[in-house]
Amino acid sequence: MDDARPAKTGTPADRARWRRYLADERAEGAVYRELAARRTGEEREILLALAAAEGRHEAHWLALLGGDETGIPRADLRTRMLAALARRFGSIFVLALAQQAEGRSPYATDPDATPAMAADEQIHGEVVRGLAARGRRSLAGTFRAAVFGANDGLVSNLALVLGIGATGVPASVVLFTGIAGLLAGALSMGAGEFVSVRSQRELLEASAPDPAIRDALGHLDLDANELALVFRARGLGEQEAVEEAALALMRVRSAEESRLPTGALGAVEHDDEAVGTAWAAALSSFCFFASGAVIPVLPYLFGMNGLPAVVLATVLVSLALIVTGATVGVLSGASPWKRALRQLGIGLGAAAVTYLLGLAFGATIA
Repeated sequence: MDDARPAKTGTPADRARWRRYLADERAEGAVYRELAARRTGEEREILLALAAAEGRHEAHWLALLGGDETGIPRADLRTRMLAALARRFGSIFVLALAQQAEGRSPYATDPDATPAMAADEQIHGEVVRGLAARGRRSLAGTFRAAVFGANDGLVSNLALVLGIGATGVPASVVLFTGIAGLLAGALSMGAGEFVSVRSQRELLEASAPDPAIRDALGHLDLDANELALVFRARGLGEQEAVEEAALALMRVRSAEESRLPTGALGAVEHDDEAVGTAWAAALSSFCFFASGAVIPVLPYLFGMNGLPAVVLATVLVSLALIVTGATVGVLSGASPWKRALRQLGIGLGAAAVTYLLGLAFGATIA
């Protein structure tokens, strides 16, 4: 438990800092309670325990203030946004943002925070990381396809449109080239994701134990213990493999369980949610590629041409790249701004190369 300190006077700056910490702790506790209200079972219990811990920290700062709650400010903007998102959505985005917030705790260097409080904040970051990881696993397969699809659609079609447009061809040619690029790319991405995910699943299934061997377990020679070879082939040491095999045989021959679970055979575990389904990945990739690829075509769809169309297409794609990059940053628990700028730099760099090549070829043709 935190060793709450008795009230002390403190400087005006100290008391202002304590009030700010108190407001933030209250808001963070509210975030966890809002998230808990949307969950059941173990996740709910974990989130309520986190809220209780924030309550202990709140009590610490209130004790230093002597119970004086006058002048308590609003929580910082980030925490208030988290609370609002938790009330409305309760999604993986909120947990990812909460993970970042826990990692920025100032308690480790604050002389008025206890070592236990600083340690709590570090542990809270790992707890939230674990909760967020559950959501990330369920998103991983389709989310990867969606992000890659949208980013590829934005970059490849912007590069295509700018490259063709820089050659000086009519706006109608640029428009139909962009539409053709959209359809070709979306179909290619969807087919590629389908084959990729289906192949990944087939490879994982090929590593799983053959269910038919369960019928043979009850007839194995206990002295020879051939089953130990299965465990050794899957990476266990000789002695450990013998022990696991003996336990497996006892289980399958017991009166309580006549069939051995697949996992007991040393299966190579894989997460179906993380891999995703082939059709979901293909559909996500197709739709998001198309949604990204249509953006650089929009100025030409509305009749623009020349430099204004190029500038507007670049601006629109830049904004979309920033959004996709920031989204990836939030979900990965990293800085959204760094991911957004990285996405922007890579995308515009690729488009700039193609545009310059288009200018060169246009000048050559002319």
